[in-house]
This record gives sequence, C-alpha cells and structure tokens, in this order.
Amino acid sequence: MKHLMLASIIYAVLALVGGVFYREFTKLNGFTILSVVHTHYLILGMVFFLLLVLVEKNYSFINDKVRKYLLLYHIGLNLTVVMLTIRGVVQVLSLNVSSAVLFEIAHLILGISMVLVLISIRNCVKDSF
Repeated sequence: MKHLMLASIIYAVLALVGGVFYREFTKLNGFTILSVVHTHYLILGMVFFLLLVLVEKNYSFINDKVRKYLLLYHIGLNLTVVMLTIRGVVQVLSLNVSSAVLFEIAHLILGISMVLVLISIRNCVKDSF
C-alpha cells in the first residue's frame, strides 16, 4: 500500500511539473496543445493510485501478478506522457516528425494494463462477497 501512495505522490508532482512546462513552453510559442500531459499524470497517475490505495486497504488485492500489471501500467503511462510531450513539442516547433506508432503502442500498454488491474480488483471484490 505504501508503494501505491508513493506512486500517487510522484504522479502528482509530475503532473505539476508537466503543467508548468506546458504553460510556459506553449505561452512562449503561442500554442496550448501540451495541456494533456498535466491531466494524464494527474488523473491516470495520482488519482488512479489514490483510488488503488483505498481499494487495497479494503480488499488487499495486490499480489505478485498485480505488481507486474502495475509495473506495466507505470511503463504505459510514462511512455504515453513522453510521447505526448514529444508530439506537443514537435507541433509547437513545426517540426516534421511522426511518432504515431510509438504513441499508439504506449496507449495500448496503458489500456491493457489498466484492464488487467481492474479485472484483478473485480476478482478480489467478487471473492469477498
């Protein structure tokens, strides 16, 4: 449970850093397309892990299998945010670079791992009733 809380705090800090970067970088260049970096870390990072803290406290669903899913989730979330940042910087600077495939893979990893974690929670909650 401590790891979940730590993850939530780390993603809160990353969300704040991402928000400041987006605001200052886009303001300097006259764009506002990097705002999703901040919200991805805030919602999919901080809020997701805060909710997992509450679920873990009540149902103790985390085992070795779920830890692997959460590691995959961390990788997917951070790769998604890195790709969002790269995509936003490329657009702001009007560079001609395509990162669509890696961006889609990052979202796929994030989505699959989220579903696996939710299925694990469902199985645990189902067993407790």
